[in-house]
Amino acid sequence: MSDEQRIPAFRRGVKFRFDTVRGTWSVLAPERMFVPDEHAVEVLKLVDGARTLGAITDDLAARFDAPREVIMPDVAAMLDDLSDKGVLSW
Repeated sequence: MSDEQRIPAFRRGVKFRFDTVRGTWSVLAPERMFVPDEHAVEVLKLVDGARTLGAITDDLAARFDAPREVIMPDVAAMLDDLSDKGVLSW
């Protein structure tokens, strides 16, 4: 399976939610909480357990008029980092 075909998904027990009290998005994991920056939020909104890394990158590239080949490594690195932290699985 190529990198583009990998499918990220939130691990069981992890929630990605908008916190109305703080006015920010957050990732809630057992005994942890992450507050992603605005770029990470746009990526995480596309993580649904069905969409591939390639499809997520295509969506972002079209929406933000960004070169696909430039943003793909950044998106993959961010998702890999969250996978290493136990938030996502591939």
